[in-house]
Order: sequence, then C-alpha cells, then structure tokens
Amino acid sequence: MKKKSKISSFMKVKLYWMYFCSLSFLFFAGCKSEYSDTPTYGELTLSADETFQPLIDSEVKTFVGIYNYADIKVDYKPEVEAFSDLMNDSVRLIIAARKLNEEEEKQFEKWEIVPRVTKIAYDAVALIGSKGLKDSTITLEEIKYLLSGDVKNPYGKNIKVVFDNNNSSTINFLKQKTGVNELSKNCYALNSSSAVIDYVSKEKNSIGVIGVNWISDQDDTTNLRFLKSVKVLEVAVNDKADFFKPYQAYIAQKSYPLWREVYIISKEAYTGLGTGLTAFIASERGQRIVLKFGLVPATMPVRLVEIINEEIN
Repeated sequence: MKKKSKISSFMKVKLYWMYFCSLSFLFFAGCKSEYSDTPTYGELTLSADETFQPLIDSEVKTFVGIYNYADIKVDYKPEVEAFSDLMNDSVRLIIAARKLNEEEEKQFEKWEIVPRVTKIAYDAVALIGSKGLKDSTITLEEIKYLLSGDVKNPYGKNIKVVFDNNNSSTINFLKQKTGVNELSKNCYALNSSSAVIDYVSKEKNSIGVIGVNWISDQDDTTNLRFLKSVKVLEVAVNDKADFFKPYQAYIAQKSYPLWREVYIISKEAYTGLGTGLTAFIASERGQRIVLKFGLVPATMPVRLVEIINEEIN
C-alpha cells in the first residue's frame, strides 16, 4: 500500500510539471506572435521626409542586403504627413528633420510611451539656381525678401522660387529661419525634389529649395562637387559675413547658415526591426553612407580637410 501511494505522488508531480511546461509554451508562443519581428527579421513600414529619399533608399537597400529576412517599406511624404502617421499609429518609426514638439511629447506621455529619438545626421537646405542666374550669393535677409516677394530681393521681380510640396520641411525651415509667414505668389510647390531639380535646370530666372543629398555628385568621392545642371548658391548670415556653399565641412562646422539635424523617431516598445534599422544607420557602416550622400554623420567623428580650389562646382 505504501508503494502505491509513492507512485501516485510521483505521477502527480509529473503531471503538474507537464501542465506548467504547457502553460509556459503557450505564454511564450503568445509573446512571439505579438511581436513577429526582431532587429534583423520581419516586416516594417516607416514614413520618411521625402527630402531624404536618396540617403534613406541607400541605407535601407544596404540593410536588407545584409539581412535577407528583413522586409522594409518606406513611404516618402511631406514632414507634416510623416508626423501625422506617427501620432495616428499608422507607423511606429519616422525619419524627419525635427524632434517632437511640445504637443506631440504630451501625447506620448498620455500613451505612457517613451519615444526613442536618435540623431543620425546633419543636413543642409540648399538653394539651387538656373545656370544663367546673374548672382550666385545670397544672405538670409535676401532669402526673406525672395520668399515674401519684396522688391529688395537681389534677383528681380520675375524670379520664381520652387520647392517640392506645400508641406515641405525645407520651405518650412526657411520660413522659420527668416521669419516669413506667407509666401509670395512667385513661390510654387511642385510634386517632388527631382521635379525641382528638373525645373530649375530648364527654366531661366528660377531658384529651387532642396535637401543637399539630392544634389551631391555621387560619382565624386570627395563630395566637393554638385550636379552640373544647376548652380548652387552661396549663403551668408548677412552681407558682412562670409558666404558658404553646403559642403560637408561647412555643415559640420555650422558655417553654412542653413544646416539642420536629421532624426529617427521611434515608438517601438520592444527590440524589433525598427530598432535594428536605427542601430545600423547609427553604426559606422550606416554613417559612411551618410557621408557619401553629402551629409555629416552624427554618431562618428568626421575628418575635415581644407578646400584649396573654391571654383570646384
């Protein structure tokens, strides 16, 4: 009788252990199905400011080339729409030229989510002109005259200013930089950055507003040449200051007045594919791609070299 009691107790322990293992398996299986991606595996859709498309296309292509089980789709759109996607929970990661504003930060606090904000590059807003443009320099005050339609602008009343779209981060940046609220009737929104380059290269008396990575000559390993189809204007704070083109050295030194920062903003609450992509772009390999596209890396040291020939472009 005692032996029968002993076997019965053993069987109970075994059954309890099997039951515990089954519950544990279901628990972890449930966790896996909730988060179906890892830093190098799965699917991710993100929204990015269209002004960074050449750079981000290259970063994503390189990443998925290394990690074959990663599938990343990038929707390029105006900055305003990218932030709208983030706040409406359409995406969990965006790439933009600003951080969260006060209202957006309060919303994250309501959600009880701590956003991950990673600076990945220093960018510049470039002004490009048609090849026959009479002048190649401009000050911040003159940019204000140009955007507002003031007759004091140095290029005359017939000059046209074009940018990628009505909600463009580049034109919004210039408006904030110069204090312009309303654009003049000589300012026109096109449908993309490539359309801006095409327009300025063909039309006389036109100036385009564009992100510098769109005009960097990818065949030039020194990043000291821009596209030959347009004229890149030199910019100064005022008429008593030095004028600079948006070369990487001048962006890094912040001598070029129209520099700005680029961020990845994530609401990913776990270590998923968005985290993996962010880590890659912030890594040495990802930052070398930033360097290739005429921007300045934000997470690695940059070696500056002296430009001997100022007539490079």
